[in-house]
Amino acid sequence: MSRGTVGQVRSKDGTAIAFERRGAGPGLILVDGALCYREVGPGRALATALAQHFTVLTYDRRGRGQSGDGAHYAAEREVEDIEALIDEAGGATYLLGHSSGAALALDAAQRGAGVEALALYEAPLIVGDSRRPVPGSYRSTLAACIAADRRGDAVRLFMGQVGLPAVVIALLRVTPMWKKLTGIAHTLVYDATILDGLQGGEPLPTDRWDGVSVPTVVAVGQKSPAWFHEAGRALVELLPDARLRVIPGQRHNVKAKPLAPMLVEFFGAAVAVR
Repeated sequence: MSRGTVGQVRSKDGTAIAFERRGAGPGLILVDGALCYREVGPGRALATALAQHFTVLTYDRRGRGQSGDGAHYAAEREVEDIEALIDEAGGATYLLGHSSGAALALDAAQRGAGVEALALYEAPLIVGDSRRPVPGSYRSTLAACIAADRRGDAVRLFMGQVGLPAVVIALLRVTPMWKKLTGIAHTLVYDATILDGLQGGEPLPTDRWDGVSVPTVVAVGQKSPAWFHEAGRALVELLPDARLRVIPGQRHNVKAKPLAPMLVEFFGAAVAVR
């Protein structure tokens, strides 16, 4: 798969954030979820599919890939990373957030960071009783694993929490992918921080994203578990200009081919309105 033009921006705290740029047209930044970066996850395939219509920026979230990291993590630093990328893209862009990246994209829009429209794919919000809540000790347990240099344990904990079968986790441990995953295991604490208070089975807080008024599409995979659909409906009810789309045949690890046309249609409509 072809690469784009590689560059880096400096975030507000001086951290270098690596990115790739493809295509031409309105700016679109892809915000990855847990354990994903430019070399791992759906971003590159989506960027290639969307580059015919947009100037697409994929990037390594801080602590991953070729991006730097700060001495002390705060979710606000990740929003500032997105703001630096928005400036690089020309000052007004669309955001596509996948999984925990969807919550991060919402946080960026809440800050009024030049976000003109949002696409959110399966934010892992637990808002009802269709699955067990994430334990309150989850983030501290992850942090303890990282502090003890038990990075593999942190990855296994995360994968078990998201429902990956034990046999699949065992098979992953003997593949080259496992080294990539354990290499960024510390960032699982970052994602848990972003999702803090959003996975306890309670209704979404009404104040966290109360400033988000841009056009938003909330997408879920047809074959994904019920709790993702429940979360999608909750977001649509919460946000003032949101609509729900179900992507046929897809699960959480969404493919570019069925998702890209919906995104082109949605963002294209946002272009027409703008």
